[in-house]
Amino acid sequence: MSDFRKEFIKFAISRHVLCFGEFKTKAGRMSPYFFNAGLFNDGDSLRKLGQFYAKAIQAAELPFDMLFGPAYKGIPLVSAIAIALAESGHNFPFCFNRKEVKDHGEGGNLVGAPLAGRVLIVDDVISAGTSVRESVNHIHASGATPCGVGIALDRMERGNGALSATQEVHHAYGIQVISIVNLDDIMNYLRDSEDLGHNLRAMQNYRERYGIG
Repeated sequence: MSDFRKEFIKFAISRHVLCFGEFKTKAGRMSPYFFNAGLFNDGDSLRKLGQFYAKAIQAAELPFDMLFGPAYKGIPLVSAIAIALAESGHNFPFCFNRKEVKDHGEGGNLVGAPLAGRVLIVDDVISAGTSVRESVNHIHASGATPCGVGIALDRMERGNGALSATQEVHHAYGIQVISIVNLDDIMNYLRDSEDLGHNLRAMQNYRERYGIG
């Protein structure tokens, strides 16, 4: 596991974004961990989060021309990631959408740089894939090409079928999904942790029951 992935897990735990215990998911499953990216809710957290995304995106070596953040969570994310990439010497334009179409001023429901070329979508996680589908529609409607999705965590967990949410996105649109960390990274972190290692068995059981191969 790359050092920045370990550092991200440590960072997420310190901000109570990543917690261990018993949590009920939307699917009704009892999960031994919970990840709430909404708790990256101050300036320093957002700055560091953008830097972790930038490191994961650069490590993936996926060619892209600009960034797109779906409303609403994707708006601060795409801004922070664009700043972090620029600070590392890679200046990319970015765009985000409104939920409602604006009928005055510049109008429309897109804000920022015009969608063009290869567009990397950024979001916190992929659950049902709804925001990815809407983002792909915006990108295609502008004559641009979606080339990937960057997320914070890949839960590596089956949905209603045999595939995970990230696998469904890959199969549906033929685009790569980049994550800062995935479930296996978290489990590897627990193996080396004296304070949190007791959570590993529950994580392994959950992975065996609901995880992808």
